[in-house]
Order: sequence, then structure tokens, then C-alpha cells
Amino acid sequence: MSGFLAGLCVAVLPLLATGFWLGRRTARPQTLGGLGTPVEHATFQTLHTASLAAPPLRAGLTEETARRSARRLRSLLGTDALCLTDDERVLAWDGVGAHHRAEIMERLAQPLETGRGEAFRLTCDAADCPVRWAVVAPLTVDDRVHGALVACAPRESAVLVRAAAEVARWVSVQLELADLDRSRTRLIEAEIKALRAQISPHFIFNSLAVIASFVRTDPERARELLLEFADFTRYSFRRHGDFTTLADELHAIEHYLALVRARFGDRLAVTLQIAPEVLPVALPFLCLQPLVENAVKHGLEGKGGTCHIQIRAQDAGAEALVVIEDDGAGMDPAVLRRILAGEVSPSGGIGLSNVDDRLRQVYGDDHGLVIETAPGAGMKITARLPKYQPGVHSAARLT
Repeated sequence: MSGFLAGLCVAVLPLLATGFWLGRRTARPQTLGGLGTPVEHATFQTLHTASLAAPPLRAGLTEETARRSARRLRSLLGTDALCLTDDERVLAWDGVGAHHRAEIMERLAQPLETGRGEAFRLTCDAADCPVRWAVVAPLTVDDRVHGALVACAPRESAVLVRAAAEVARWVSVQLELADLDRSRTRLIEAEIKALRAQISPHFIFNSLAVIASFVRTDPERARELLLEFADFTRYSFRRHGDFTTLADELHAIEHYLALVRARFGDRLAVTLQIAPEVLPVALPFLCLQPLVENAVKHGLEGKGGTCHIQIRAQDAGAEALVVIEDDGAGMDPAVLRRILAGEVSPSGGIGLSNVDDRLRQVYGDDHGLVIETAPGAGMKITARLPKYQPGVHSAARLT
């Protein structure tokens, strides 16, 4: 979090400096409508332009993202031309003088190697070409130069050198955030793989054993269970998207519970109370099923009678509130804290910590699991799912 705030500060200060510079260039004595002084107007325009340039850069430095952001960046600097490069070629050129591409790439070798900016005169035989000077500002992420921002102008300017360096620092921050987004995605994918690895041996063996037990005595029942098993595993091992809808997650839970009931019969009683309006809410994939599996495991563990499990999903304003409760053996809160801290107990628990970690990563630390339990008192798990969260979009529904 501290690194993110530092990056944010680095991003904002250059924008203010650039806005102030543009304001000084465009200052007039009169005011501009309801936008205040000319300097304030210029600063607003700078911030607005930067906000439009940022989204493409958050996807990394490619030809497409460079093309979509180059015009906005040139507007920030007010130059005749601007190009973005990686360490091998020009990715995008906006403005006049595109015939200088090859010359600029030849001169980039040293700035890309040292990470230090420089300005140099361009050679040009075209009398009507307004581009005579180039200012190079390297784009650096984690102390590694990924490319350069090159601003081209009719003449040498110390102000342009400083402004290009500041805008390049802002672009570098956006590229660092893109790296963080990719790292977060890889982490979520790794955690889903870890969760699947846990589900596979624990659940698949028992399900197949139950299905096998019905093959001779009740072939139709075996066929139904086999279809339930196929639907559940198909959902669990799907490869598109890190997020799903509450409706799809609950549908997979129904398949899971059908297989569990086949094994335990009347020992398991499940009640579902689902508000229809929360069914479209997006949430991390395989987020609720491990909680239901935990309720089944601890609800039946050491219990001779019937285990009752309640699954509730209700509308709570800006959030969907999901509660999974059982009346089983419960757990020592101290053991639970160790499980959520990542210390896997002998009886497992990786599902709880995995889900808690992913909810915190996606929604923030205040959206981790809330678990109430004690030995012999069952367990109640509450998850708060925001109805809207930037970047959280469910994949297409499976057919």
C-alpha cells in the first residue's frame, strides 16, 4: 500500500507541474466561464487529458496502448510530434515528422542503456518540416528501461526537457501499475489452482465411490449423479475468467450438495434462502463452494445426528450479504486464526484461507471473511460482496 501511495504522489506532482507550465503558456487576463483563472483552467485541462491517457497505459506498453495514448501525451506537452518506443522500435508516432523514426531509434541506444534523458538536433532535408529537435525521456519500471517518450519540437527548450521528463515519469508510474495488475492476476490464478488442487483429491474420489456404489443397485441414480459430477467438475475447472456470478456459483453448489447428499443421505439437511436481486452480482470464482464444503465437513464431523446447513444471500444496499451457517462441531477460534494466517492445520483449512485472501485482494481488507465459531457451537461465515467493483466482471455463463 505504501508503494502504491508513493507511486500516486509521483503521478500527481508531475501533472500539477505540467499543468502550471501550460497555464503560464496560455495565461490571459480574463477569466474563462465558470472554470476560474487561466492557470486553473489549464491545470484542469491537463488533469483531464492525463486521465484519458492513463487507461490504455494500464494495459502495458504495446503498439495498441501506445497508439491510443500518444495523442493525449502530445497534448499534455504541446509539441509538434511525440513518439513512444520500446527498446527496439517506435510503437506509435503522433504529429508531424514521422520520417524521423529511423534517426530517433538510432539515437536512442545510449538513453535506453543508461536510463538518462537527452536532447539532440535532428537532421532533415525537408525545408517545410517543423521538427528540428528531439527530447528523449526514458520509461523506467523497477529500475529497468522499457522504452522512451520522445518529444519533437522546432527548437531546443529547457522547459520542454523538464516537462518531457515529468510526463515520462507519470507514464512510468502507469506502467508500474500495469505490472502490479498483472502480478495480482497471476496471484489470483495461482490461488485458484491451489484451491482446485485441494478440491480434486478430497472430493472427486468420494464422489466417484458413491456413484460406483449405485451402478448395480440403481443405474438411473448413478447416471443422475454422474451428470451432477460432470457439471460440477466442468465448472470448477473452467479456464475463462477469474470471476463468476452468484447465480453460477450457487448452481455449482447445488451440484456439489447433490453428490454429498448421495453419500450422507438424511444426515445432511440444507436450507437455501436466496434473494433473486443479488443473483447477477459478480464475485471471485470458486469463492463460496469451499465455504459450503467447510460447513459440510465440520457440520458432519463427530456428529451422530442430522447436520443442518443454511445458505442465505440477501440484498444489503450496495452489497450482497452471503451467510453460510452450520450447527456442527465448530472450531477453536485460536485454531481458526492460524488457518486464516496461512498455517494449514492437520485437518486442512486451505479453502478458508484461500477464499479470505482472495476477497481481501479483490475488495480490500475490510471485506475479508467474518467467521463466528466456538467448539461445539457450529460455525457462521459471512461474506460481503460489493455489487460493483472496478475490474470485477463475470465471464460468460457456461452452457
